[in-house]
Amino acid sequence: MRISHRVLTTAVTAAALLPLTACGSGGGTTSSGNASGKIEGNISFQTWNLRANFKPFFNDLIAGFEKKYPGTHVKWIDQPAEGYADKISADAAAGTLPDVVNVSPDLAAPLAKAGLALDLDKDKAAAKYKGEYLSGAWASNEIPGLDGTYAFPWYLNTGPLFYNKALFKEAGINPDQPPKTYGELFKDGLLIAEKTNGKVATLANVPTIEDFGRYGVQLMNKQGTGFAFSDAKGVELLTKYKELYDAKALDPQALTATPEAAGQKFLTGAVAMNPGSALDLKNFKTQAPNLYKNIGITDQITSTGHVNMYVMGLLVNSHTSQKPAAVAFAHYVTDAQNQMAFAKKVTIFPSTAGSLDDPYFTKGDGTDETRVRVAAAKSLKTAENYTPVLFSDQMKTVLRNEVAKALQGKESPKQALDAAVTACDQLLQQS
Repeated sequence: MRISHRVLTTAVTAAALLPLTACGSGGGTTSSGNASGKIEGNISFQTWNLRANFKPFFNDLIAGFEKKYPGTHVKWIDQPAEGYADKISADAAAGTLPDVVNVSPDLAAPLAKAGLALDLDKDKAAAKYKGEYLSGAWASNEIPGLDGTYAFPWYLNTGPLFYNKALFKEAGINPDQPPKTYGELFKDGLLIAEKTNGKVATLANVPTIEDFGRYGVQLMNKQGTGFAFSDAKGVELLTKYKELYDAKALDPQALTATPEAAGQKFLTGAVAMNPGSALDLKNFKTQAPNLYKNIGITDQITSTGHVNMYVMGLLVNSHTSQKPAAVAFAHYVTDAQNQMAFAKKVTIFPSTAGSLDDPYFTKGDGTDETRVRVAAAKSLKTAENYTPVLFSDQMKTVLRNEVAKALQGKESPKQALDAAVTACDQLLQQS
């Protein structure tokens, strides 16, 4: 996966893969030998736009694996960010899918359904590593409608929530007790709007699928054949957002605002809360010193007790001719030692159990970067991936458009969510 200049505060945008009908391996064979055999042979390893910034790291990583397992050789393939999903689809159809592939859960899903992703829970050599990872990270690579787990968890990310303590204080809200749940958010949001005569909104973002997940809405049916976020709880959430919108507690421009525009609103004091990263905190220090001295950092709003995490993984081609080596390498890259080493190169977080207890993630040193890192790491220990692996970019657009209609009063929250579910189900059937 690529790592942007703003670091990974969100997952890279995922595209739906074309239907996959062929299967193969990086070596062009279709052998599916026992992964518990001898670790040897040549394997291919594909990443997502990482070579430009991390070539020395991965060269050393590969050299370490080859030294640990004499007789192995890893060919590193790095694909550009643009068209990555299409490249995976083409390789899968041609039978040239690499042995180990960097994927997000949504990219793993079509490969798993096509029988091209090794089920780590059923493979003895892979299943023994399950306990090394955070349970939420391992579960993020489960595919609705299928039994099993289809990629090793690699690195994680999440974004803390910034809030303006001065605005909370002016509204009579304890600045050291920001809202934690959606109920508290709705209450505080309406109060801030009332106290400022609608001049200050609490949020500049409309609810996304992750918000529905953090609110406790069931997003899909258990079979993974359809979406379910138009239930009573989903309607309740959107109705509450409609109340915020009508009271100007949700910024009117939120319907069309980009993350950058929402960030600017927060920078100027027109919005009381906004997600961000260490880079944003540094910008506040230089561009808005009054905001910076009043900045608060808290977890994402959630009514489930679990924040949202973004997950990258390493999928093992189930048809590789060198399964023992492929499994061993995918585990090697994602083990605690190597994930920790990568986390110190870029702002990401390990998916391995216990790694987030390292002083690097728990002790502050007075810097902005560390403030955000410690806050995010704490919340990741029990985080979940709320974005359904089958929820495509098209579906995100559908949901956003229907949410906008509800907020504007063009449709009721129930009508809007029913329409979104229907359209998303149709897209699901077409994929």
